[in-house]
Amino acid sequence: MQTNTPPRNTIRRNAGRPHPTRRRTVRLTRRGRLLLGVTGAVVAGAAVAVPLLYLAHSGTSRPAALVIPEGWRASQVYDAVDKALALPAGSTKKSVGTAGLKLPGDAGGNPEGYLFPASYPLDKDATPQSVLRYMVDTANQKFEGAPVAAGAQRNAMNVYQAVIIASIAQAEAGNKADMGKVARVIFNRLQNGMPLQMDSTLNYGLNRSTLKTTLDDTRSESPYNSYQRMGLPPSPIDNPGEDAMRAALNPPPGNWLYFVTVKPGDTRFTADYAEQQRNVAEFNAVQSSKAQQPPQSSRSPQSAQSPQASQSSQPSQSWR
Repeated sequence: MQTNTPPRNTIRRNAGRPHPTRRRTVRLTRRGRLLLGVTGAVVAGAAVAVPLLYLAHSGTSRPAALVIPEGWRASQVYDAVDKALALPAGSTKKSVGTAGLKLPGDAGGNPEGYLFPASYPLDKDATPQSVLRYMVDTANQKFEGAPVAAGAQRNAMNVYQAVIIASIAQAEAGNKADMGKVARVIFNRLQNGMPLQMDSTLNYGLNRSTLKTTLDDTRSESPYNSYQRMGLPPSPIDNPGEDAMRAALNPPPGNWLYFVTVKPGDTRFTADYAEQQRNVAEFNAVQSSKAQQPPQSSRSPQSAQSPQASQSSQPSQSWR
């Protein structure tokens, strides 16, 4: 999933004072905003091996598997199943209610977070319901293990909350090492009574992925608006992978409350608001410099994508 960055003037307006109250408006996510607190949880990230099958089709052998990358939203998974099974758009989404998915009660029937990233075989009898059940059953096999329960108990959270935190770490972090730090920031902000204020949750609620978030966006009535609402969003915001789950289960020690990715590969975590402001100023300078550069050649396939968008389009290799 793509993490979003606000315009520079938006950052300056909202990255203001250190947090004296619960409704504080510090911002910035991985790509330029503050990481903000959440209500925690823990999940185990043991890898799952789902076989890649090859079936005969029209006299030729072809791969009959559906690859779900880490960090895809449920909406992306639904579209992929529709295409893989050659069904009209929207068919898989409509089938959720009749699939008999074994979801936790907190999910309220929403499989977001439980469409486990892996390669799934598609046999000739595959239906949207059977594919979704396979994904959710796989997730349950991983999430119901003893390490998950132990981690959840250690952090005073339940498994569903763990999946939520893992999904946010998946969206916000640029690499495996940063996922743990993001998860730690989440726990620290929760413990300090600070709101999340993350663009990743906000944009999920607005059903979009964008690099620009306005002040008006942060005033939306969405339950995923972590600028206006305290604690975790009501559901995961994507389907996290193994590394994100491990990060949520065992985040490294640290007192960080803020982070900002100044440029790709340079994400800075801090507990000092003044230092965060300096990092944000450097981020703004980098963005301003990019805005003044001429557009890249159309021959570059990555020119219109953020690094996270490019990364999330690649199949996961960590489940084998």
